[in-house]
Amino acid sequence: MPTKSVDTLLADIRLLSEERYQIAAAVRALVKQHFKPFAEEVKYGGILFASGVQFCGVFVYKEHVTVEFGHGAAIDDPFGHLEGGGIFRRHIKLLTSPDIEAKQLARYLPLALEAAKNSG
Repeated sequence: MPTKSVDTLLADIRLLSEERYQIAAAVRALVKQHFKPFAEEVKYGGILFASGVQFCGVFVYKEHVTVEFGHGAAIDDPFGHLEGGGIFRRHIKLLTSPDIEAKQLARYLPLALEAAKNSG
């Protein structure tokens, strides 16, 4: 079975919710802007991002969007926006596009990459 492309997934999300699409597209643009090399793939129903190592993903749900950090528990949460209590993962929940800036996502992304690199 062929893997769904990122653009196809985003188009599907847009059909369901323009607001959730705008949030996911903005997260994707933020990651692409800040990380070189940059790679992405559709997996587990979301878009996973890598820059040498996979470090986060964006997932769309009915009422919100989350940015998931596979090694988020290793991040010293300087801004208090990480949620979750698992052994490894943490996430930031986004309800609106302004949450991307309000929850300082751009400042968490390099922390997530560093945590992923140090886990190996």
